[in-house]
Amino acid sequence: MKSAVYCIAKTVEQAEKIVLDLKQAGCPADDISVLLPDRRGSKDFAHEHNTKAPEGATAGGVAGLGVGAALGWLMGIGALAIPGVGPFIAAGPIMAALGGAAVGTAAGGIVGALVGLGIPEFEAKRYDAKIREGNILISVHTEDSKQRSVVEDIFKANNADDISTRHEASV
Repeated sequence: MKSAVYCIAKTVEQAEKIVLDLKQAGCPADDISVLLPDRRGSKDFAHEHNTKAPEGATAGGVAGLGVGAALGWLMGIGALAIPGVGPFIAAGPIMAALGGAAVGTAAGGIVGALVGLGIPEFEAKRYDAKIREGNILISVHTEDSKQRSVVEDIFKANNADDISTRHEASV
Protein backbone atom coordinates (compact mmCIF):
# COMPACT_ATOMS: atom_id res chain seq x y z
CA MET A 1 0.00 0.00 0.00
CA LYS A 2 1.36 3.40 -1.01
CA SER A 3 1.96 5.80 1.86
CA ALA A 4 3.60 9.11 2.58
CA VAL A 5 5.78 9.47 5.67
CA TYR A 6 6.26 12.97 7.11
CA CYS A 7 8.60 14.49 9.66
CA ILE A 8 9.90 17.83 10.91
CA ALA A 9 13.62 18.67 10.97
CA LYS A 10 14.80 21.57 13.12
CA THR A 11 17.81 22.61 11.01
CA VAL A 12 18.92 22.58 7.36
CA GLU A 13 21.85 20.37 8.43
CA GLN A 14 19.49 17.82 10.01
CA ALA A 15 17.26 17.90 6.89
CA GLU A 16 20.26 17.39 4.61
CA LYS A 17 21.46 14.40 6.67
CA ILE A 18 17.98 12.87 6.43
CA VAL A 19 17.83 13.44 2.65
CA LEU A 20 21.34 12.00 2.21
CA ASP A 21 20.35 8.90 4.23
CA LEU A 22 17.15 8.55 2.17
CA LYS A 23 19.18 8.79 -1.05
CA GLN A 24 21.66 6.16 0.20
CA ALA A 25 18.71 3.90 1.12
CA GLY A 26 17.54 4.06 -2.50
CA CYS A 27 14.61 6.50 -2.25
CA PRO A 28 14.09 8.21 -5.64
CA ALA A 29 14.54 12.00 -5.61
CA ASP A 30 11.08 12.54 -7.07
CA ASP A 31 9.47 10.73 -4.08
CA ILE A 32 11.03 13.13 -1.56
CA SER A 33 9.58 16.56 -0.76
CA VAL A 34 11.17 19.25 1.39
CA LEU A 35 9.62 22.56 2.45
CA LEU A 36 11.46 25.21 4.43
CA PRO A 37 11.23 28.95 5.03
CA ASP A 38 13.56 31.00 2.81
CA ARG A 39 15.72 32.76 5.41
CA ARG A 40 18.13 34.39 2.95
CA GLY A 41 19.49 37.70 4.08
CA SER A 42 21.29 40.34 2.04
CA LYS A 43 24.62 38.56 2.71
CA ASP A 44 23.30 35.39 1.01
CA PHE A 45 21.92 37.36 -1.93
CA ALA A 46 25.35 38.95 -2.46
CA HIS A 47 26.89 35.46 -2.54
CA GLU A 48 24.28 34.25 -5.03
CA HIS A 49 24.87 37.12 -7.45
CA ASN A 50 28.63 36.56 -7.46
CA THR A 51 28.47 32.94 -8.65
CA LYS A 52 30.21 32.01 -11.91
CA ALA A 53 27.44 31.55 -14.44
CA PRO A 54 26.71 29.46 -16.44
CA GLU A 55 29.10 26.72 -15.27
CA GLY A 56 28.13 27.33 -11.66
CA ALA A 57 24.47 28.11 -12.31
CA THR A 58 23.05 24.97 -10.70
CA ALA A 59 25.52 24.82 -7.81
CA GLY A 60 25.36 28.57 -7.31
CA GLY A 61 21.58 28.62 -7.46
CA VAL A 62 21.29 25.86 -4.88
CA ALA A 63 23.99 27.42 -2.69
CA GLY A 64 22.19 30.75 -3.07
CA LEU A 65 19.08 29.14 -1.63
CA GLY A 66 21.10 28.31 1.48
CA VAL A 67 20.97 24.56 0.95
CA GLY A 68 23.74 22.14 0.14
CA ALA A 69 24.21 19.28 -2.29
CA ALA A 70 21.95 16.83 -0.44
CA LEU A 71 18.89 19.03 -0.94
CA GLY A 72 20.13 20.15 -4.35
CA TRP A 73 19.85 16.53 -5.49
CA LEU A 74 16.07 16.77 -5.19
CA MET A 75 13.95 17.52 -8.24
CA GLY A 76 12.43 20.91 -8.93
CA ILE A 77 14.04 22.80 -6.07
CA GLY A 78 13.12 26.43 -6.10
CA ALA A 79 12.02 29.45 -4.16
CA LEU A 80 8.41 30.53 -4.16
CA ALA A 81 6.38 33.17 -2.39
CA ILE A 82 3.12 32.12 -0.79
CA PRO A 83 0.77 35.11 -0.44
CA GLY A 84 0.26 36.02 3.20
CA VAL A 85 2.90 33.52 4.31
CA GLY A 86 6.19 34.61 2.76
CA PRO A 87 9.09 33.12 0.83
CA PHE A 88 9.79 29.37 0.95
CA ILE A 89 12.16 26.87 -0.60
CA ALA A 90 10.47 23.72 -1.85
CA ALA A 91 11.57 20.57 -3.67
CA GLY A 92 9.80 17.46 -4.93
CA PRO A 93 6.07 16.79 -5.33
CA ILE A 94 5.20 19.43 -2.71
CA MET A 95 6.48 22.10 -5.14
CA ALA A 96 3.68 21.27 -7.61
CA ALA A 97 1.10 21.09 -4.83
CA LEU A 98 2.08 24.54 -3.59
CA GLY A 99 1.99 25.89 -7.11
CA GLY A 100 -1.43 24.53 -8.00
CA ALA A 101 -3.61 22.92 -5.36
CA ALA A 102 -3.00 25.60 -2.75
CA VAL A 103 -4.34 28.42 -4.89
CA GLY A 104 -7.96 27.30 -5.15
CA THR A 105 -8.48 25.83 -1.69
CA ALA A 106 -10.31 27.57 1.13
CA ALA A 107 -7.40 26.95 3.48
CA GLY A 108 -4.87 28.30 0.94
CA GLY A 109 -1.10 28.45 1.29
CA ILE A 110 0.80 25.66 2.99
CA VAL A 111 -2.24 24.21 4.76
CA GLY A 112 -4.13 23.95 1.46
CA ALA A 113 -1.19 22.29 -0.29
CA LEU A 114 -0.72 19.78 2.54
CA VAL A 115 -4.44 18.96 2.64
CA GLY A 116 -4.24 18.53 -1.15
CA LEU A 117 -1.45 15.99 -0.58
CA GLY A 118 -3.76 14.01 1.73
CA ILE A 119 -2.77 15.30 5.17
CA PRO A 120 -5.75 15.90 7.51
CA GLU A 121 -6.39 19.62 8.05
CA PHE A 122 -5.61 19.59 11.81
CA GLU A 123 -2.22 17.97 11.10
CA ALA A 124 -1.56 20.31 8.15
CA LYS A 125 -2.15 23.30 10.45
CA ARG A 126 0.34 21.88 12.97
CA TYR A 127 2.98 21.40 10.23
CA ASP A 128 2.23 24.90 8.89
CA ALA A 129 2.89 26.41 12.34
CA LYS A 130 6.15 24.47 12.68
CA ILE A 131 7.35 25.56 9.22
CA ARG A 132 6.52 29.21 10.02
CA GLU A 133 8.66 28.83 13.17
CA GLY A 134 11.61 27.92 10.92
CA ASN A 135 11.38 24.12 10.94
CA ILE A 136 11.60 21.98 7.79
CA LEU A 137 8.94 19.57 6.56
CA ILE A 138 10.18 16.42 4.82
CA SER A 139 7.85 13.89 3.19
CA VAL A 140 8.59 10.68 1.34
CA HIS A 141 6.17 8.72 -0.84
CA THR A 142 6.67 5.00 -0.24
CA GLU A 143 5.50 2.04 -2.32
CA ASP A 144 5.19 -0.63 0.41
CA SER A 145 5.52 -1.36 4.13
CA LYS A 146 9.22 -2.32 3.81
CA GLN A 147 10.15 1.03 2.23
CA ARG A 148 7.90 2.85 4.73
CA SER A 149 9.78 1.19 7.63
CA VAL A 150 13.16 2.18 6.15
CA VAL A 151 12.01 5.82 5.88
CA GLU A 152 10.59 5.84 9.42
CA ASP A 153 13.85 4.35 10.74
CA ILE A 154 15.89 7.06 8.97
CA PHE A 155 13.67 9.78 10.44
CA LYS A 156 14.01 8.28 13.94
CA ALA A 157 17.80 7.75 13.62
CA ASN A 158 18.14 11.45 12.76
CA ASN A 159 15.97 12.58 15.69
CA ALA A 160 13.24 14.03 13.49
CA ASP A 161 10.08 15.33 15.19
CA ASP A 162 6.39 14.77 14.43
CA ILE A 163 6.87 11.59 12.38
CA SER A 164 3.57 10.45 10.85
CA THR A 165 2.33 8.23 8.03
CA ARG A 166 -0.63 8.73 5.71
CA HIS A 167 -1.93 6.02 3.40
CA GLU A 168 -2.54 7.35 -0.10
CA ALA A 169 -5.72 6.61 -1.99
CA SER A 170 -5.08 4.35 -4.97
CA VAL A 171 -5.99 5.87 -8.33
